[in-house]
Amino acid sequence: MKMSKMYLPTLKEVPSEAEVLSHQYMLRAGMMRTLTAGVYSYLPLGYRVIRKIENIIRKAMDESGAQELLMPIMHTAELWQESGRWDRFGPLMIKFQDRKGREYCLGPTHEEIITDLVRDEIRSYKDLPLNLYQIQTKVRDEIRPRFGIMRGREFIMKDAYSFDTDYEGLDKSYQLMYDAYVKAFKDCGLEVRAVEADSGAMGGSASHEFMVLADAGEDEVAFCNNCDYAANVERAGAAIADPAFEKEEMAAAEKVYTPAQKTIAEITEYLNVNADRTIKSLAFLADGEPILVLLSGDDELNEIKLANYLNAVELEAVVEDKFPEMYNSFAGFIGPVGIKEGIRILADLRVKNLKNAITGANEKDYHLINVNPGKDFEVEDYLDLRKVKDGDQCPHCEGQLEIKAGIEVGHIFKLGSKYSESMGARYLDENGREQLIIMGSYGIGITRLVAAAIEQQHDENGIIWPTAIAPYQVIILPLGNNDEVTTRAEVIYQELTDNGIEVLLDDRQERAGVKFNDADLIGIPLRLTIGSRSLEKGVVEARVRKTGEEINIKLDSVYEKVIGILKNID
Repeated sequence: MKMSKMYLPTLKEVPSEAEVLSHQYMLRAGMMRTLTAGVYSYLPLGYRVIRKIENIIRKAMDESGAQELLMPIMHTAELWQESGRWDRFGPLMIKFQDRKGREYCLGPTHEEIITDLVRDEIRSYKDLPLNLYQIQTKVRDEIRPRFGIMRGREFIMKDAYSFDTDYEGLDKSYQLMYDAYVKAFKDCGLEVRAVEADSGAMGGSASHEFMVLADAGEDEVAFCNNCDYAANVERAGAAIADPAFEKEEMAAAEKVYTPAQKTIAEITEYLNVNADRTIKSLAFLADGEPILVLLSGDDELNEIKLANYLNAVELEAVVEDKFPEMYNSFAGFIGPVGIKEGIRILADLRVKNLKNAITGANEKDYHLINVNPGKDFEVEDYLDLRKVKDGDQCPHCEGQLEIKAGIEVGHIFKLGSKYSESMGARYLDENGREQLIIMGSYGIGITRLVAAAIEQQHDENGIIWPTAIAPYQVIILPLGNNDEVTTRAEVIYQELTDNGIEVLLDDRQERAGVKFNDADLIGIPLRLTIGSRSLEKGVVEARVRKTGEEINIKLDSVYEKVIGILKNID
């Protein structure tokens, strides 16, 4: 492709709307333009990258035995109501009515549609296993679209769905998809880690996320420094160490005056104690029901774990002026001892072993010291509710957890019978008995992968594309207004193109500095520069974008050398 003919509106300045590097570089490199917040048009350079990623993923899916189809983006409300997710997905769904008043949504995911599609077609165990996938646009009404296509409202996704006769079959299908994902991401030239994950609104018994580690990642991932354990912090657990004061004798609870000392930081300084000696009491409404959640004072609540345990659609903190009415207490001084009768009390596992702890006295300006779980108050259930931290002990070995930022680019779920049961998807087994179809769901964010690749591989000058997903493999820069240079550049361009190499020829009438800057910005893996001086030497000057390595290639061996360099870049 010749740049003089290409729609490639590059920008010198960083657009004010772009918060992260991938967003900045995609706009500056002329890969996309914004229609509205979280909705983008993909220009030719950007769309070439998207198509390459799609084809790599398509190949991995096909090789795994999955079959491609295409489902509608417009969904009827009835199917989502059948599964129970019409309300659970909540404001993330863009809902509307047609002229007859029938309710629809734009598809944020396709579990309901695929289940409806197969439930009337799969009759027998002989029709299973089956795996169907599509590459299609999804729409989610993100409350705060940001980070460009990493958190957009409209995005391209590969979603696949497996159907099996039993859970053993699901395990096999799940592993096939897991292996296919590992291969696809590797073939894209990306470093991706699989981590245990929360299933969220998709439901199911188990799931894994595939994470690109990058500073701009919205997710946090816990990694063990000694074993293979890795999990999204939404799901990650840690070993529970015994508190240093576990062997103390229980003392009698005592009320102490703590004027205006509301936070953990304030109370620990006022009473000269460590935070792990305190009990943090948090007031929440779970689908409207008031609950009290207890943590060690040095821990943070993992709201995902709490919502999953309660199976709550909506979880929100209680506002301060509601404390007297709902809890017979006051914000900053709330605690489990003497709380309003009937309030459900849940506690993190670390709370169970606390002794002689400090907590709110449910009276303004007062706390209780020497409070002991099981003696001074009862808990409905102890469970893992804390957010893991750097340095926590791994739940599987003696190693320590490290927390890193990651970008989720893929997510796979063992759905089980969640959708087949609610939507009546059954088959007849060998004995002619009806059984529920067992399902799995497997997604890859195609457009998010583009941003993740840039976040993982870039420098101060622009993008550094892995060769497999680069929009073009080679860019040729003829310099100066020399007819011989122009002719030679055209000859090399044609030779490489005729031999299947994707080449971008910068034939614009621009200064050398502009061409060099744009070549670095758009990130083509190999740059060939031709000028009067290089022709005098009988060479083409090659430069590898990733390493900066410079190589002189003789004019009579350009194709052979280029092929060799491209094979070894990644």
